[in-house]
Amino acid sequence: MTRLASASAATAYQKEWFAGLRAQDGPLALVNADAPQEIFRAMGIPYVVNQWWASIVAAKRRTQDYLALLRERGYPDYVEQYSSTSLASLFDPDPANAPWGGLPRPSIVLAETTGDASRKIFDVWDAQPGITFYPLESAAADDVPVRWWELMPRRWEEAIGSDRLDLMVGELEGLIRFLEQTTGRVFSETRFREVMALVNEQQEWNRRTRDLIAAARPCPLAVTDSIPSVMVPQWHRGTEWARDAARAFHDEVAARIDAGAAVCEDERVRLMWIGRGLWFDLDFYRRFQESHGAVFVWSMYLAIAADGYLRYGDDPLRALAARFAAFSDQLYTPPWSAEWYVKEARNHGVDGVVHLVSDDARGGYFTTRALRAAGIPVLELHADNVDARQASPETISAVVRDWLDREVC
Repeated sequence: MTRLASASAATAYQKEWFAGLRAQDGPLALVNADAPQEIFRAMGIPYVVNQWWASIVAAKRRTQDYLALLRERGYPDYVEQYSSTSLASLFDPDPANAPWGGLPRPSIVLAETTGDASRKIFDVWDAQPGITFYPLESAAADDVPVRWWELMPRRWEEAIGSDRLDLMVGELEGLIRFLEQTTGRVFSETRFREVMALVNEQQEWNRRTRDLIAAARPCPLAVTDSIPSVMVPQWHRGTEWARDAARAFHDEVAARIDAGAAVCEDERVRLMWIGRGLWFDLDFYRRFQESHGAVFVWSMYLAIAADGYLRYGDDPLRALAARFAAFSDQLYTPPWSAEWYVKEARNHGVDGVVHLVSDDARGGYFTTRALRAAGIPVLELHADNVDARQASPETISAVVRDWLDREVC
């Protein structure tokens, strides 16, 4: 099957945009994937997403080169490789030969402090000349909402809790003051409201697309097409281009379904991939189609876009706080995450789940337990998504084939 035009267009746009960063004067930010990027968008401050860059390095088979740069400087090369790859890029002696021309040097780094190792990585950023790290807290709550995905678009205060939102709003206000003071840019609430409205439009299209794929039999596209089609626009959310790209993705998926297209003509097994993308081996997701008729129909990227981002409300800054105050909970903290994965598995009619469990397992045990309690076979893969030293593509593929033979097919 030919690649989605929306996936090719998104990748081409990202390459052109990234190349243009070097021609720009002024501030540049490096931000984590779960950071409130909308503030930067509203203030016209360009940013690169930390984990996106790590995925590019891994896809180009360069992760080991960058981890070696960390080792040379006495830093561990085996902790949070997905976050530390960008830091290693800072020490690249030959950036001209780096993937996509190399990561430009940022002046601002933004991340939520989700653990000791993460904080130390960004403290190293902060120690570099001309770079300032702005940390955000990682708060938690005792009360967990039932079916949070139904509450989040409009009843997010109820779902997350006022205390967590108060904390996040205060931090966002501090971030705005910091950016105004350090960049000279002015925050406009009018522009910010426009950005927030565009983001909601974009995610509505993603929700429609997710629902189309969930109901489609057979699956009309490969996960490796859906990821760039949804995630490249996600890194540009708050722009008309991103909204229109999400709509184009939806329309192309709908057209494929109407035409009866199938990524695997002999689809017999529908699989769900839980975890970050396996960036060093993207061929993995098509490897079991011929042998087992097994198709990966789900990844978290489109699903979290559909359920995790929509926020409506009269106070745009508080709505943005609601988008990110519990973002990690939705993906990683049980029972938030576990219940959501079970819901998504059932809606997509999956026959089995491949669960990538990294060293930062967080709620991995409870996710697997909840899926198995729902009667869904689960294979846990203990590997890092950008560092192939723990488990090679050949090893991972052999484990999956054996599991499919034993428990699914």
